[in-house]
Amino acid sequence: MSTETTTTSTEISAPSRFLNEITATSVIVKLYSGEEYHGILESIDGYMNVTMEDTKEYVHGKLIKTYNDVFIRGNNVLYISNV
Repeated sequence: MSTETTTTSTEISAPSRFLNEITATSVIVKLYSGEEYHGILESIDGYMNVTMEDTKEYVHGKLIKTYNDVFIRGNNVLYISNV
């Protein structure tokens, strides 16, 4: 009887790697309150604090306002999606 370890061809990566890969790309940041911010991810830190450029704020799918720069505190972030 032999003990054999199985490896798969899919790579499991850490969330921080994903976040580094989407920096400087278009993203959607959805908040727990339901608001969405669509723009270019400038930076993100370990607390999920987010800075974005050329950002549009949407509430219930309706464009509310456009911003040059946005800072979003991490405890408000529900998810970040790559566009």
